[in-house]
Amino acid sequence: MSTTLPLEDALIHVVDDDAALRRSIAFLLESVGWRVATYASAEALLDAYRRGPPGCLVVDIRMPSMSGLELQQELQARGFRIPVVFITGHADVSLAVQAMKQGAADFIEKPFKDQTLIDAVGHAVRKSGELISAAQRAEDARRALEALSPREIEVARLLALGHPNKRVASKLDISERTVHAHRQHIMEKTGVSSAADLVRLMLAADPKSLD
Repeated sequence: MSTTLPLEDALIHVVDDDAALRRSIAFLLESVGWRVATYASAEALLDAYRRGPPGCLVVDIRMPSMSGLELQQELQARGFRIPVVFITGHADVSLAVQAMKQGAADFIEKPFKDQTLIDAVGHAVRKSGELISAAQRAEDARRALEALSPREIEVARLLALGHPNKRVASKLDISERTVHAHRQHIMEKTGVSSAADLVRLMLAADPKSLD
């Protein structure tokens, strides 16, 4: 799904304990128009990182104290969903597999071609924009559903599952007229105009809500 976020404002975070390589990567990415912030360690990134514009991390997978994989795990534990492009000077299949299982956007072995890193960062930034847009849609959907009463939520779920008014009334032991009234209130409060829109709204708020 495409994003409408302004990706030109994206910020690329480069984390590498090799100062020369850190500067080289920053220069390369800035030369093609990206904004770049650099960090000498995973701890420095964690101290400075705040939720912000779309972007990604370019991280050396092997660093003293905290590795790139540990940094990725810590960011996820703190609730940050930012794509990570791992770079490594060590051909290590097991590390690559672990990184990809943890949701890495890419895994690049040194030495790499400039275009390889530029392409990987571009892909990761687009993915970041999509993640932020999806999170915003989920938040908007949750706020819309918070306007409903507990009974309206029950009715909304059954309607979204495709049950007709008569079936909803039977399941909840209420009259069809009451179901119709709840249905009207649900549409007005959430701003949806059809059962299909209601399904999309509930799934956006909680993908497991209709299980």
